[in-house]
Amino acid sequence: MAVPKKRTGHSAQGHRRSNWKATKPETTKCPNCGAAVLTHTVCTACGTYKGQPVSLKDKAKAPAVIETKKRVVTKTAKTSKKAEAAAEEVKAEEVKEETKKPAKKAKAEKEEKTDK
Repeated sequence: MAVPKKRTGHSAQGHRRSNWKATKPETTKCPNCGAAVLTHTVCTACGTYKGQPVSLKDKAKAPAVIETKKRVVTKTAKTSKKAEAAAEEVKAEEVKEETKKPAKKAKAEKEEKTDK
């Protein structure tokens, strides 16, 4: 067995270990649920790989997985409906203000006529 004749110094040891660097693992988004997943691995949240269920149990539940994906889409549709409702409320307020402006102008005109 090979045994070193002399002990390695701290500096030489540090120089040798200078390339031992930790790297961040690469992550991607799951196409089914959108969770962060390590590349080339099964999603821990929904149990799919490349959009397909992995185990036999999950394959039986495949329509349920598709339904959850649809639910996500409907949630975004609800938020857009909320945004539309808020826009309609703003428009309604603008219409109310516009209807008030002619009334104010009419009052101002009446006051001017009475002043003459």
